[in-house]
Amino acid sequence: MLYFTDKTVKGSVIVAKNLEVSYLLDFYGDILTQKQHDFLIYYYDEDLSLSEIAENEGITRQGVRDAIKRAEAQLFEMEKKLGVAAKFGEMSKGLNEIKALADDIYRYNLEHSLSREINDDAARIMSLADYLKQQG
Repeated sequence: MLYFTDKTVKGSVIVAKNLEVSYLLDFYGDILTQKQHDFLIYYYDEDLSLSEIAENEGITRQGVRDAIKRAEAQLFEMEKKLGVAAKFGEMSKGLNEIKALADDIYRYNLEHSLSREINDDAARIMSLADYLKQQG
């Protein structure tokens, strides 16, 4: 499971927000209602307070909090069942490693003038790794 925290200062109060929710929202946001999705965007991405969201939406602060908590629970449940975000993170990490290794081969080969084919293949591997990472 992914664990991120971001500490931001609001006045003199330090608020720890779980950035994992924003990450999961990218993967599973479409399963939420539009209101739940919007509330999470306002709260996590736009850093609005519960009171600010409530005022903007014309509902109570408690109503916003409940909607956010339900939405968070849905996101975590989907990740628990499907694991898409974790799999994507592992794939991204693997692609970064593949790219770094191909780059090492490419540079070594250039320095030692060993083989044009190896350089071409290493460059192709780096290009494919970049492409696959962008598709995720």
